[in-house]
Amino acid sequence: MKIRKIETLVCHARMRNWVFVKVVTDQPGLIGWGEATLEWHTRSIVGAIEDMAHLLVGEDPTRPEHLWQMMYRQHFWHGHGIVRATAIAGIDLALWDIVGKVAGLPLAKVFGGPVRDYVRTYCHLGGGKMEDFYQTPADNAKRFADLALAAVADGFTAFKSMAVPSTMPIEGQKPVRAAEAAVAAMRDAVGPDIDIMVDCHARPSPAMGLKFGKALDPYGLYFFEEPCWPECVDGLAKINAALTTPVASGERVTNLEAFKEMFDKRAVEICQLDLTHCGGFTAARRVAALAEAHRIALAPHNPQGPVSTAASLEFGFSQPSYIICETVHNDVPWRADVVQEGFTVEKKGRIVRPNTKPGLGITINEKAVKKHPFQQEIVLREFNRDGAVTDW
Repeated sequence: MKIRKIETLVCHARMRNWVFVKVVTDQPGLIGWGEATLEWHTRSIVGAIEDMAHLLVGEDPTRPEHLWQMMYRQHFWHGHGIVRATAIAGIDLALWDIVGKVAGLPLAKVFGGPVRDYVRTYCHLGGGKMEDFYQTPADNAKRFADLALAAVADGFTAFKSMAVPSTMPIEGQKPVRAAEAAVAAMRDAVGPDIDIMVDCHARPSPAMGLKFGKALDPYGLYFFEEPCWPECVDGLAKINAALTTPVASGERVTNLEAFKEMFDKRAVEICQLDLTHCGGFTAARRVAALAEAHRIALAPHNPQGPVSTAASLEFGFSQPSYIICETVHNDVPWRADVVQEGFTVEKKGRIVRPNTKPGLGITINEKAVKKHPFQQEIVLREFNRDGAVTDW
């Protein structure tokens, strides 16, 4: 069996362009699906996959570890950067999909068999504009409360929101009070038994992240996400040590060595590796083993498309340290037209039962994808009140 060609299919889905990767073999009807979605870098990803395909055409697709080593180590530049790591991930997921199909087994069984009966999921409520936090804090808090209630009504027992505004490297209490008001409103709205997570989006400096974290600690958050840049590992570790709320990060980390540093310094309690950005299943399984050795939980970042979701869930059924999966369920009304999935979602509790089909258990409707061709993503810019550039 040989790889005949590797293709990309781009599908515009409101906030992002999904980049699907299709690995075609010389066996009739045997293909694998992966995903390499990277917002605002769609053209770069498509180009990187085209460049990498030359390495793999003619190779055996049932050797994903061997082919991962080729993609990561050859062409001279190692696969550390986000574009190349994402391209590798998209192809790697598709290769493992083929392995599962050849074996006639869901990938969780290929990886050793399910370790749980279901995977719990959560949704993301989004965030707010900086002026909403500062100019209309009461209205902003009510908006977060309403979104929280809607998530619970939709069956979720956990949700996340960007309830922390962008700040300058050092500010006073105003943004902290605004964030606290938003979280307090959500907690009052849903009560003590719903798990709330706050995503800082790595906007704050370590000093401001610590301020936000201490202010929100009394609200019993499930986790506190990216309170500073992931590159500031010492800052993350300081925040994690100072809070009772577990710190989560890792969605922008793309290589094993960086995860190791994060774990060794106890910068996080929850690792948010993204299977579409850290090198696919082959790399993620190494990260998971390292996390297990440090007793660090897994809660993958997954705001992308349906192949990413299937991969994140399949991974969850195979990993003991996995606690919850981020999902997107209402980004576009035609999502179900694009994909048929092997897993089932129970609305009460938003828990997912295992995939029963071989590989990732998904089928992509290519005709439906073609109805939504590439569009340039909306350009998002964020500035401090003094006009200086800040993190989006």
